[in-house]
Amino acid sequence: MNIFKEHPLRTLISIGISALFCATAFAQDDVQTFTPVQIAAGAKLFSDNCAICHGPKMVDPGGGFFDLRTFPPKQRPRFMHSVSFGKNSMPPWRSLLSQEQIGNLFAYVVAGEKK
Repeated sequence: MNIFKEHPLRTLISIGISALFCATAFAQDDVQTFTPVQIAAGAKLFSDNCAICHGPKMVDPGGGFFDLRTFPPKQRPRFMHSVSFGKNSMPPWRSLLSQEQIGNLFAYVVAGEKK
């Protein structure tokens, strides 16, 4: 009995899951390829735009904001989406920062400061 022949949706689900694993693997690989220039650019962007809430060098000044030093390095898509579209009390930044700039912020968050 061929279950895919009887249930074509399973084939689509299987393809979708495979694509997700490939995308996740790609996102995990790029964590290790940040250049010092990307990290420095991200640090500058962070200082100029994010430190007011998240604190200098990502140390929360007491406002209860997310400690970005603990952001999971394998969750780049989550970071990109949250910064682009906003999350909770954080406004969306997509109209002020390019995807490349948000990517540089991610480089800094992942590689810049450690807890």
